[in-house]
Amino acid sequence: MKGEALKVLKTVFGYDDFRPQQWDIIKEVLDDRDALALMPTGGGKSLCFQIPALLKEGAAIVVSPLIALMKDQVEGLVSNGVKATFLNSSQSPEEQDRVMRELEAGMIKMLYVSPEKLVNDHFLSFLQTIKISLIAIDEAHCISSWGHDFRPEYAQVGALRHRFEGVPFIALTATADKLTRKDITTQLALNNPKVFISSFDRPNLSLAVLPGKKRFERIVEFLLTRQEESGIIYCLSRKSTENLSAKLRAQGFSATAYHAGLRADEREKAQEDFINDKVKIVCATVAFGMGIDKSNVRFVIHFNLPKNIEGYYQEIGRAGRDGVASDTILFYSYADVVQLNQFVENSGQKEFQQAKLRRMQDFTEARICRRKILLAYFGEVLPENCGNCDVCKNPPKLFDGTVIAQMALSAIARTNEQEASGGIIEILKGSSRPEMYQKGYHELKTFGVGKSYTFKDWQNFMLQLLSLGFFEVAYDDHNKLRLTPLSKEVLFSKKKVDLVDTAEMEKQFEDAKSVVKPKSISTNEELFEILRQVRTKLARDEGKPPYLIFSDATLKSMSLRKPTTQPEMLNISGVGEHKYDLYGDNFTNVILDYVNKNKKKKGDTFKETMVMIEKGMTVPEISDVRVLKETTVYSHIAQLFKIGKLTDISKFIPFDEFKRLETYCSENPKEDKLKPIYDALGSNIDYGKIRLVLEYIKIKK
Repeated sequence: MKGEALKVLKTVFGYDDFRPQQWDIIKEVLDDRDALALMPTGGGKSLCFQIPALLKEGAAIVVSPLIALMKDQVEGLVSNGVKATFLNSSQSPEEQDRVMRELEAGMIKMLYVSPEKLVNDHFLSFLQTIKISLIAIDEAHCISSWGHDFRPEYAQVGALRHRFEGVPFIALTATADKLTRKDITTQLALNNPKVFISSFDRPNLSLAVLPGKKRFERIVEFLLTRQEESGIIYCLSRKSTENLSAKLRAQGFSATAYHAGLRADEREKAQEDFINDKVKIVCATVAFGMGIDKSNVRFVIHFNLPKNIEGYYQEIGRAGRDGVASDTILFYSYADVVQLNQFVENSGQKEFQQAKLRRMQDFTEARICRRKILLAYFGEVLPENCGNCDVCKNPPKLFDGTVIAQMALSAIARTNEQEASGGIIEILKGSSRPEMYQKGYHELKTFGVGKSYTFKDWQNFMLQLLSLGFFEVAYDDHNKLRLTPLSKEVLFSKKKVDLVDTAEMEKQFEDAKSVVKPKSISTNEELFEILRQVRTKLARDEGKPPYLIFSDATLKSMSLRKPTTQPEMLNISGVGEHKYDLYGDNFTNVILDYVNKNKKKKGDTFKETMVMIEKGMTVPEISDVRVLKETTVYSHIAQLFKIGKLTDISKFIPFDEFKRLETYCSENPKEDKLKPIYDALGSNIDYGKIRLVLEYIKIKK
């Protein structure tokens, strides 16, 4: 079964192997068992249900929250040769009827629907008449009352579990803490699901926090070095998105605004222009992004402080989905905290949301590795500093804080995990408050052991210990502190804990330098730009987003490895057979031209080949001596015919092969792509020979 799944992965999607946990999740679904999968944005969640859908009998139903997201996913699947479509309110009744008929006829492998559509009685009755392979609930955090983006309509989806006995349900999300995971499982009525939690680490994203002072000037400075790259700037208010985008346009940048207050057609135009690279920068409220599967977003900037870490993590995750180095910048000011606290006052979960906002504020003020803080929030421990955040680039001084950590964790343990952070600090300080004595805390061994430190010192120490994952906060139980497995290593195994000095913690970022530039893979930037232009032209001709042709990561790999044949191109990650058939020749021809032109600069490579031909050497002999591919030698010969240096093609290709090619080309005069000719002639004439004959025929015309 894994062999079949790997074959689909390679031939359809163009990847050689699964990422961590992908196969385990796929196997669970193929075995008709429920699953909950947590993977970071860009981590490959979609493949976890798309591959089982292609291997199982029947149609897969995918519940998706936004029309834009459905459209994007379906376009991506169709571009890979998959029979997929969506059903939503944007379609006419006639279009919806056609989709239903195609479902009945077994012509569709994957159908994307909204939660509202799925729970419609008429549609449900229809679904029960056809073969359903699986039901996938994407963006599953929307179902949770604890989630940061609550979507009430999702809550009804769980009622369907009993209607589809034997059909596996898989819930997927990029951001969910322990509370949200538990709520998703309950609300969806998942049947003893196996929970898969992939690493939340996105090492290709650089993380930086900067002071809000002069944020516009800093943004302009940053954008001047990235004028050809796409990015999102998140703002708190609708007015801010419009003002910022107008100021950026006045500076000569390609920018537009997006928020819920715009007309539907204005929002759609902004989104489509961004997806299709017609606009480089979108200044948006958090309403923008969930429906964007754009893989080449190179930066995400938060103009204001986000309201919680889940939202922040999901929003920065929209950068670098293709794995290429990308930047994230967060601007932070006290005014943002005041405004967000006003929002919290009017929310239905005031205490819960305030605690979440404090964690977000703590993240900005911390002087320890930011990636450690993010991962610890989701229950993951990063052993070493990441080296790709502003704190790691400019690290503060550390001291051995093991004893301090032991004091704090011991106090949490001795109170049976029944106190919040403030109560623990009062115990450590030996507070004389009556509550300490009423609860018997004055009799604990840890009572007063930390009185040599100030209350502010302890607040900073507790923040660091929380951020490093030594304990966690039970938001659903009055913010009480809970120990983690890591805390036991400190209490019982004498694990060393390094902390940052309080004075260092209180340092401001006013002296922060410009944002760290991202690390980049070794690549040929000139060729990458040429390939990007080819991609843009193809995308515009076909009316689709450029990243659906090939991602930036795929183009960078091409620019590095310079494939010029079908096997070489199919070895590039992200190039499947369907996409090679559609676009392979467009890119291999450009790469070959680039390689040839650049070799000429280093010494006339065609003349060298001509000298060897005049000596009577064969193509294989020239290939060996010059350490070139035979395909490259044939391209030299084609060029020599083109400039009139050679006239007799019989020296380079057997007569029978030449006649077969000549006959096929005369019968198919419009065919100029190598792959169809190669296939039509039995796949036994080299690509180099085909290219040579095509060039020869052009000359003779």
